[in-house]
Amino acid sequence: MAKLKLKNNSGAKKRFRATASGKIKKKRNHLAHILTRHPRKVKRRYRKKNYVHESDAGHINALMPNGF
Repeated sequence: MAKLKLKNNSGAKKRFRATASGKIKKKRNHLAHILTRHPRKVKRRYRKKNYVHESDAGHINALMPNGF
């Protein structure tokens, strides 16, 4: 009997990318709507990418068994 294929989590596929050094890159939150209350400086900071903390990286890797 053939083994089942593992599937990546489709939400994690869209939200995370791996860098060449092995870190996991993500988009920052708070940039979707009602941005009039945020200062311009803060909104610029939200546009930059961020990295997932090392303690959470294992959870993301578990969602992506086939890799990034």
